[in-house]
Amino acid sequence: MHIAFLGLGAMGARMAAHLDPAALTVWNRSPGPTASFHQRGATVAMTPREAATGADLVIAMVTDDDASRAVWTGADGALAGLAPDAVAVESSTLTPGWVRELAGLAEQRGARFLDAPVSGSRPQADAASLVYLVGGDADALAVARPAFDAIGGAVHHLGPVGQGALVKLAVNALMGVQVAAAAELLAALAASGVDRATAAEVLGATPAASPVAATAMRLMAAGDDDPLFPVDLLEKDLRYALGMAAAAGVDAPAVDAARATFARAQAAGLGDRNMTAVARLYTDTP
Repeated sequence: MHIAFLGLGAMGARMAAHLDPAALTVWNRSPGPTASFHQRGATVAMTPREAATGADLVIAMVTDDDASRAVWTGADGALAGLAPDAVAVESSTLTPGWVRELAGLAEQRGARFLDAPVSGSRPQADAASLVYLVGGDADALAVARPAFDAIGGAVHHLGPVGQGALVKLAVNALMGVQVAAAAELLAALAASGVDRATAAEVLGATPAASPVAATAMRLMAAGDDDPLFPVDLLEKDLRYALGMAAAAGVDAPAVDAARATFARAQAAGLGDRNMTAVARLYTDTP
């Protein structure tokens, strides 16, 4: 099976690295990240259309709806090169509306489509332990499954196209709410005289703390905000989650408050730092 992988950012490059380079074509908007794949024997395409031409499976991993639209549509987009019997996979964190629209465009080409975002960050991508959240046809998933198994540690088929995107937004929104709350509570405890590192250790060891909250508090206490999941991306995901909730007629004040916290971090110049950088909003050294 020949695979085209579109988007070699922090996550995409780590995911594509687990695929057989002899049967891999890669494309990236800037050419730099393609060099290591070329050295390993992968084919480098100049456009998404070129990458998709002749591929059995085409996977995209980009930043947002706009980037996804740019990769898939237009004269040089991957859809223009997609074979009628190919499977198109969108693994980016996107709005369900765009995912469903994109699925329709792929189907017009006679191709099958999966929305297959992943849960996990750079360490999980390195370790091939990402969790796939998949929406789409079971037969299409069977075609893509070997690639998913090479990249991830678990695959959950959630139903029709769009279900993967919905659940992924819920996952990231839940993460964002917890991280924002952890930053506030650690700041309040530190201001009340509790040692920040001790507070992070104790809170993280309680049943109330999820693994992501425990890890976030540990990193906050250490002042460690080297990028794993940047503030900019989480703020975008929270915005998309608010749109998802609004479309369902559900008010989401906790998600809205978390999004506002991450927007404040962006305004403070922390957008490219790890999500735990929101803790710096409560210190003297943002």
